[in-house]
Amino acid sequence: MPHSQHMEKHTMRPLAIVGALLMIGGIIVLALRGVSYTKERDAVKVGPIELAAEKKGFVPPVVGAAAVLIGAGLLFVGRRNV
Repeated sequence: MPHSQHMEKHTMRPLAIVGALLMIGGIIVLALRGVSYTKERDAVKVGPIELAAEKKGFVPPVVGAAAVLIGAGLLFVGRRNV
């Protein structure tokens, strides 16, 4: 029986770590009021001229808020079972 309790502690701990990381990421997104990123970048070089096209993406603050809430839940569950 002690072996199964020992295993359970190690399987629940990653939930707390993932929860903390989600919370940190969510707080960053909320603090920056959203985060933009480059989805795709295409570049064509013709002689000395280079033409580039970028497709941008945006992570809205509501996604950051959801990450904080989900992360808090995972942190709570992960720490409660340890």
